Amino acid sequence: MDALSPLAVHAAMATGFLLILLGFYGVLTQRNILRMVVAFTLSTTGVNLVIIAIGYTLRRTAPILDEAVPLAEASARIIDPLPQALVLTAIVIGLGITALMLAYVYKIYQVRRTLDIGKLSELKW
Repeated sequence: MDALSPLAVHAAMATGFLLILLGFYGVLTQRNILRMVVAFTLSTTGVNLVIIAIGYTLRRTAPILDEAVPLAEASARIIDPLPQALVLTAIVIGLGITALMLAYVYKIYQVRRTLDIGKLSELKW
């Protein structure tokens, strides 16, 4: 059984928080809408990494029930699969949101011929 060390879990969590901060910084400081979409996607990746790092429990195995993990000992020997399921759902939803944002960016560029947020002050197209 290959268990991650506490240092690896903390490193994954720190990396996730760093990605979240970099994404928020990019969203708040960029004037190009396409770069803002990329920064938003970077922050959602960081959130997913933090959720996985929080859901990991030391000295436990993957949530697969087979001969290696008897059913009677399953609750004490496996990792909770709920954070993994939440992250898989979040990845699919994030992909859909990113595709929608990119479609909006494409339509804005088609109509206005610019991606600078400062030049897009009107509410209607």
